[in-house]
Amino acid sequence: MQEEMQSLHENHTYELVELPKGRRALKNKWVYRIKTEESSSKPRYKARLVVKGFGQEKGIDFEEIFSPVVKMSSIRVVLGLAAVQDLEIEQLDVKTAFLHGDLEEEIYMEQPEGFKVPGKENLVCRLMKSLYGLKQAPRQWYKKFESFMAEHDFTKTKSDHCVFIKRYERGDFLILLLYVDDMLIIGQDRIKIDALKKDLSKSFAMKDLGPAKQILGMRITRDRSKRLLWISQERYIEKVLERFNMNKSKPVN
Repeated sequence: MQEEMQSLHENHTYELVELPKGRRALKNKWVYRIKTEESSSKPRYKARLVVKGFGQEKGIDFEEIFSPVVKMSSIRVVLGLAAVQDLEIEQLDVKTAFLHGDLEEEIYMEQPEGFKVPGKENLVCRLMKSLYGLKQAPRQWYKKFESFMAEHDFTKTKSDHCVFIKRYERGDFLILLLYVDDMLIIGQDRIKIDALKKDLSKSFAMKDLGPAKQILGMRITRDRSKRLLWISQERYIEKVLERFNMNKSKPVN
């Protein structure tokens, strides 16, 4: 929780103000999650402050809310291209991605439970940046990221607005796939990939996961010497079996 609050303060997510007459402050809650990384067996405990966005009113607290994500067909095509051409596939994660989106509406929220400022309990948070739970949060994050990519000479494909491509001389290129806060960078030139990672880290809080091992719950396995690549959902299937208490069941045959 302390780590989450630190992220909010560093990102200047809100400021404490008096609630204007005729306005109401949205409520919020803490959401807890245990996350296990692919490369580690140790669980990671996360806490996230979430706005109760179901209390928002259209025309007052939000307008448009649609935000695209990369299509599964695009992921398969690009991974296939990477396998055939023996391209690098790097994975990155944006920490607290939705906090980067700029808000266009005037929104107020109650102070987070357990973190009310002593002596200022009567004040509320005026949100300056987007926050998880807001109806427009995914859209504002996408608009922010889309603007960043355009500034760095990447263009969106017409078939998928979450596939960004930058072409260089002599036929070289970089491809970036975006699924909310998960991204894959595909390219041949390590120097160009590292330069893009550095630019991303200057604008957003990034976590470099290195060579891609999984995406959207699918495990990625490669045999680069034979230019082969496999994607599987073994772990996803195991989780489904665990959920329905069938992980120790014996197969029919």
